[in-house]
Amino acid sequence: MSTHSSSSRRWLGLTLIAAAQFVVIMDTSIIGVALPGIQRDLGFTPESLSWVFNAYVIAFGGLLLLGGRLADIFGARKIFALGWVTLIAGSAIAGAATNVGVEIGGRALQGAGAALIAPAALALLMTVFGTTADLPRAFAVYGAAAPIGGTAGVFLGGVLTEVASWPWVYYITIPIAVLVLALTATALPRTPKRSSGSIDLAGALTATGGLAALVYAVVRAPEEGWSAGTTLVTLGAGIALLITFFIIQSRSRMPLLRLGLLRSRLIAAANTAQLLLGAAWVSMWFFLNLYIQQVLGAGAFVAGAALLPMTGLIVLGMVLLAPRLQRRLSTQTMVSSGLALLGAALVWLSFARPDGSYLVDVVPASLLAALGMSLAFVPSLGTAISAALPAEAGVASGLVSTSYQIGSAIGLAGFTALAVAVTGTETDLAALTRGYSAAFLGAGLLALVAAIVSAIALRTPHRAQEPLAAEEPA
Repeated sequence: MSTHSSSSRRWLGLTLIAAAQFVVIMDTSIIGVALPGIQRDLGFTPESLSWVFNAYVIAFGGLLLLGGRLADIFGARKIFALGWVTLIAGSAIAGAATNVGVEIGGRALQGAGAALIAPAALALLMTVFGTTADLPRAFAVYGAAAPIGGTAGVFLGGVLTEVASWPWVYYITIPIAVLVLALTATALPRTPKRSSGSIDLAGALTATGGLAALVYAVVRAPEEGWSAGTTLVTLGAGIALLITFFIIQSRSRMPLLRLGLLRSRLIAAANTAQLLLGAAWVSMWFFLNLYIQQVLGAGAFVAGAALLPMTGLIVLGMVLLAPRLQRRLSTQTMVSSGLALLGAALVWLSFARPDGSYLVDVVPASLLAALGMSLAFVPSLGTAISAALPAEAGVASGLVSTSYQIGSAIGLAGFTALAVAVTGTETDLAALTRGYSAAFLGAGLLALVAAIVSAIALRTPHRAQEPLAAEEPA
């Protein structure tokens, strides 16, 4: 194969990998505008409607480690393809649902497909670009696909719901998945099995059950109360299952997650950065959307358009700026500076006014947040994967994806509880703004803490790519 055709194939492969990131994030945001129609047609109560979102997030976050392990055992390309097939099935079921149970089941199946796709996609990215000088740029394109997917989901959800009907927010995924599957064999290399042995079903069940229970408890706590018996029992069950998971991993000959991986300072620090970054960033995006719509009075389409400058800067920052800076700056500097900028932007947003304006209260701080995200995301993601041994690329990919998704879910639930507590029973614009400001401030302080932790823990030359997990204990 010529050098030109080989390069073209690599970039086509990256397009499919970026499409994976685009779709799994789009599927979390595309349902927002469609929720009233889903509630009306399927009979959801106001309390149960959130499970259209939660079923996807819990299955996604809970099964990511298993997806990474399967990618190592059976080959990343096979699991990548299996994930798309699962996503197609879940999308068809959710779109055709006629009752609450089937709808939630379809969304959970979509999340399971995403949990197979995401770590396999990252493992494939490392296979295709891991030994090339284009690796930072490939990570940048992959990272930029996430905000594009989130923004596109808002627009597509509104357009499809208005022009067609709410089932099309699910059906739109099917042609994208079919196209990716058709090109997978051509554009992506056949990946060898990097690991052998059993799947560790006990570890998979306890990890998935523990993460799901924790997310369930935090998501439900704002409604049921943090001191409610169901909340405490669910939290306790989640913690017990995760403790059991680590006990199983320490004793298993073929663990789902080798605990030595977590003893690498770089891997632990990069995953911590991703977890806290997810908690701060997703919370900011969620509450900024609410502020624009509920306080400034914009409609769904206008609110989506209002986020486009931020999305555009993230794409430019990740694709053009971050790779250039990575040649000159260390990972420690990039991640800590990015998190510090994000934290400063969130604190700035906490001063938003009930009678504010988009140009004054939203644009400057949101652009600063976008710059911070651009700097922090790509280096921390790359470090979390490249610092692992090649045989554990899938598990490392699953671990970092889990960190970001669980951080997003728990962070959003926690800051939602904070906003509700500050707002109280009042519904005027001033009360809503106080609640949103509290959430912005909390997320900002969390990002600043993450910046300090990253500055201390991510002490490594930015050009180092060799696997460090085996020889660098905490």
